[in-house]
Amino acid sequence: MMRRAQTKSRTKYVSNNKRSVSLSLIGAAACLVALGAIAQTAGITFRNTITGEVLNFDDALPEGKDTAGVKEFMASGKNPYNEDASCLKLGEQLFLSACSGCHGHLAEGKIGPGLNDAYWTYPQNETDEGLFSTIYGGGQASMGPQYQNLTLDEMLKVMAWVRHVFKEAPEKASWLTDAQRKSFKPYAGHETLPDNPTGKCQEKAK
Repeated sequence: MMRRAQTKSRTKYVSNNKRSVSLSLIGAAACLVALGAIAQTAGITFRNTITGEVLNFDDALPEGKDTAGVKEFMASGKNPYNEDASCLKLGEQLFLSACSGCHGHLAEGKIGPGLNDAYWTYPQNETDEGLFSTIYGGGQASMGPQYQNLTLDEMLKVMAWVRHVFKEAPEKASWLTDAQRKSFKPYAGHETLPDNPTGKCQEKAK
């Protein structure tokens, strides 16, 4: 009788132990899934356009590294300045001083390739993430890294201007949101931009 009770007790212990192990494994698996989801939403891994190496943002100019626009971009890979009127004039000015010598005043191409049509020397530049990586880390030939010439925030403004002067149909502008695509018109080659409209890049009065 005593032996039978001990056998039942041992069987129950083993069963409970197996159940405990199974629950632990399920819990561990759930934790891994959760961690994976967090990792996917924690930010984008930006890579050098040519080498594929992870870009080192420690090399970036200290100004303009922690603006709201930069933080949003680093988390999403989408440029929040696209088609924001307050960013376009600043982006145009930066482009003319830093980029037009190689890419032309309207990004039509010069020494460097054109940036205002649907053909991309580096196909990944069709995405904001890819274009930013090429600007920051450089490309081939005379396209050197720009991280000591432009701040991260300035790069986003330049990119917004480059996207704005796109001369082809909006259906080919994959970087635009659905709402932006509905109102977007191919760039006609001339435009008078307002001085300081409201938006994410609006300059505050001193």
